Amino acid sequence: MTHAVLPGWMRKRLEARLPDWIDAAWWSDEDDLLSLASEADIGWFDMHVKPPALEAMARAHKLQWLNSAYAGVDWMPLDDLHQRGVKLTCGSGLAAGQVAEFAVMAMLAYARGYREIVRAGDRHEWLSRPPSTREMAGSRALILGYGAIGQAVARMLEGFDVECVPVRSKPGDGVLGPDEWRERLGEFDWIVLSLPYTSETADVIGGAELAAMKADGVLVNFGRAEVVEQDALVSALEAESIGGAILDLTLPEPLPADHRLWELENAHITMHICGIPNEASRERAAQRFLDNCARFRAGQELEAQVDLRRGY
Repeated sequence: MTHAVLPGWMRKRLEARLPDWIDAAWWSDEDDLLSLASEADIGWFDMHVKPPALEAMARAHKLQWLNSAYAGVDWMPLDDLHQRGVKLTCGSGLAAGQVAEFAVMAMLAYARGYREIVRAGDRHEWLSRPPSTREMAGSRALILGYGAIGQAVARMLEGFDVECVPVRSKPGDGVLGPDEWRERLGEFDWIVLSLPYTSETADVIGGAELAAMKADGVLVNFGRAEVVEQDALVSALEAESIGGAILDLTLPEPLPADHRLWELENAHITMHICGIPNEASRERAAQRFLDNCARFRAGQELEAQVDLRRGY
């Protein structure tokens, strides 16, 4: 038998559907997880608080395959997992639609001044004109990070007549290469980030990139906080040298109540809630895990298997 240590919050979706060669143990809290981890051939150790999950990985000496519903895995000991020969699968794509919907919602709200409309409603104040006349139609968006989320954002934005230009490893018609996008930043109304955090993407948007943006350009980050040099961004927002920023990710999280970003009218913080699992995404996670069980048994490459050397 293959021993799997799996989260109790997935039990109702998985238990009756697991193949007969898997012997499953279900953890419900930190103590359960740490007591069971050493028996895991297959592990699913997702916890919002990361230290217990990391300790479970360290204790799981028999581990062959670690599954996660998180798209971002930069918090995991990737080098150690690689050295141990552990296969890692992530949640890439599972929540792409809901994250993209949230990102586009925030962009629409920013463009039309919806935050000001809500505030006026709270004051019972009838506005005589819209807070903003900015339109999405006819604007241009640069998409940095063209995986499942970036592609979903582009599909949705195109429905609002936004021209979307992705950055990809090979440039072409309507596509910019990795050495081309910086010199073109001033052409775009929206800079949309859905990048993973790696050594190559750390602080990819810094002072120089912010200075190259349009004066009314908006930075939109639904990737990882570490890809933006946050101090440089705060300075640009304070100086109003860019139009604004929509940030689902910040450093640190939660953002302290006295942090300067909360006070800036041109900063919209969405509190890293866009990808919180819902019923649909949890079912997708369950089905992917079951499909990968068959692949694991057959010795095949797993769906959403992470390249541990690249970090995504």
